[in-house]
Amino acid sequence: MTTPSAAARASLAGAAPHPFWLDTPSRPDALPALGGAHTTDLAVVGGGYAGLWTALIAKERDPSRRVVLLEGNRIAWAASGRNGGFCAASLTHGTANGRQHFPDEVDTLDRLGLENLDELEQTVAQYGIDCDFERTGGIDVATAPHQVDWLREEADEAHGIRFLDQDQMRAEVDSPTYLAGLWDTRGTALVHPAKLAWGLRDACLEAGVEIFEHTPVRGLASDRTGVTLKTDGGSVRAARVALATNVFPSLLRRTRLHTVPVYDYALMTEPLSAAQRDAIGWKNRQGLGDVSNLFHYYRQTADHRILFGGYDAVYHFGRQVKLEYDQRPATFEKLAEHFFETFPQLEGLRFSHQWGGAIDTCSRFFSFFTTAHRGRVAYSAGYTGLGVGATRFGAKVMLDLLSGESTELTNLQMVRRLPLPFPPEPLAWAGIKLTTRELIRADRNHGERGLWLKALDRAGVGFDS
Repeated sequence: MTTPSAAARASLAGAAPHPFWLDTPSRPDALPALGGAHTTDLAVVGGGYAGLWTALIAKERDPSRRVVLLEGNRIAWAASGRNGGFCAASLTHGTANGRQHFPDEVDTLDRLGLENLDELEQTVAQYGIDCDFERTGGIDVATAPHQVDWLREEADEAHGIRFLDQDQMRAEVDSPTYLAGLWDTRGTALVHPAKLAWGLRDACLEAGVEIFEHTPVRGLASDRTGVTLKTDGGSVRAARVALATNVFPSLLRRTRLHTVPVYDYALMTEPLSAAQRDAIGWKNRQGLGDVSNLFHYYRQTADHRILFGGYDAVYHFGRQVKLEYDQRPATFEKLAEHFFETFPQLEGLRFSHQWGGAIDTCSRFFSFFTTAHRGRVAYSAGYTGLGVGATRFGAKVMLDLLSGESTELTNLQMVRRLPLPFPPEPLAWAGIKLTTRELIRADRNHGERGLWLKALDRAGVGFDS
């Protein structure tokens, strides 16, 4: 990879070091922290998408049920407020990955994923959530010759997906790097991620959910009659508990090796002028992503900016999650260079924001579920970048598991089977570094996977940028 140019570095001058989505006066004021002892039917730990959806759907199913949600910081301060705003139907990071892990139910999972996205869209409309929701679809883009064949093969196997040759692709979005595309017209929506979380917060409050911010949960214990959550300022006694803590250490110790935190980074441009928009086309505003192992994702905002992220996925020894890791100048410079390689006609455009943060990934590359404490506690994690859409599905799964009833969701192999855990350190660090190196090598070797990646494939382990 070439050293970032002076022009790429200059484009970052003055970029604000925090997520664009949170940089708005519409961010709601913080809610009070919990104090004293409380009793509830359902306690939800975590105020990201997974927790908010769980609380809201619980009240929709039973308005008389008391629901308490505990957030350690602020609603949307973590992954739910800093992601790319791609809301995908896929629950399995693509049909091919789903087929590798659950070949007998991949068609069911694809159906459930599309139903989930349809229902999510309906919920946004029902509650009047102003989150710039656009059902634009998404295009997977080939930027190397061997990737064109991948896209053709996938188009032959899929329904409702349109293959675009080079001329058709560049008629949609004009980049000299594009060789072909695969347009899924219904499987992706775009949202303002923070506004989606804040809208769900408001819907929860209107439904009667009690939300406490700045209330980290320090411990969990159970007995024959319920579960007790300990916080700095008090406690909550609950009949049932849903744990939606995403990348942060699980309150269930036995699940902690099932995820690792990886840091993802993004840039946001200043608004494009009309002339700049005409220069690249992109009038249908699809979400875009290339299909390299180390891939980029990018999309337009409502005010005609471009978010450009991905490529680097950085793991820090010891599964560490630290605020200082949110800024990584070397990655920002690399992304800026890649942006202008993709869109040279936008030379001179500047970036207004640069940020990063941790997401949780698991070895199968999509979410998993479990229960504990005699079925009174449900846990979900491992969304690996799919959380904007898939957390709503995950919320329904957790509520079904807590009900104790047998449902279509609780009977899924995806729900009943855990992914392989990651090894402890230093093996986790060594394995992830080796895998990243081999993914880079495969990209440079026309997609040919080496012995290490083939061994991971046989073991049912997925790892990507």
